[in-house]
Amino acid sequence: MKKLYLVRHAKSSWENSALRDKERPLNKRGKNDAPLMGKILSENSIKPDQIISSEAVRAKKTAFAIAKKIDYPKEKIILTDDIYEASTFELLSMIKHFDKDCNSVMLFGHNPALTDLFNYLTKHYIDNIPTCGVTGIEFENEWARIEEESGKFLFFLYPKMYKK
Repeated sequence: MKKLYLVRHAKSSWENSALRDKERPLNKRGKNDAPLMGKILSENSIKPDQIISSEAVRAKKTAFAIAKKIDYPKEKIILTDDIYEASTFELLSMIKHFDKDCNSVMLFGHNPALTDLFNYLTKHYIDNIPTCGVTGIEFENEWARIEEESGKFLFFLYPKMYKK
C-alpha cells in the first residue's frame, strides 16, 4: 500500500505587490494555519516517509511548519520547481517516478492542480482544496502503476474545521 498526502500551501500575503508570485510569503493566517494542521496530522499519527514541496516561498514555509510539528527533519524535505505551475498530469508523472521503496509521500503544492489531481486519482470529489487543506489517498498499486480513480479516499482536512 502507498499513501499520498496532498497539501495546498497555507494562505499567502499579497501585501508587497513588487514580489514575484513565487516569492510571496505566508500571511498571518497562513503562519497560524500551517502549525495547526501539522499538530492535527501529528495527533493522527501521519508522518510520511518523504516530503516534497514546491520551491515557492508559501509552499516551502508551509512544508517546514508542518514538518516541524510531525517531527520530520527539515533538511530531508525535497524542494523542486517542478511542482510550481505543474498540471495535473505533470504531477501524476512525478508521482509515478517516486522511489518504489517509499510508502508514503506528502506533496506540498498549489491549486488548481492539487484539487484536480485529487479528483483524478479518486472517485471522491472535492470542489476545492482550501489553503492549508490536506487530503489523504491510499493506493494498492506501486507508484508507477497509479492511474485514474485508482486511489482510495482516506481523509480531507482543512483549518476551518478546527476553528471555533
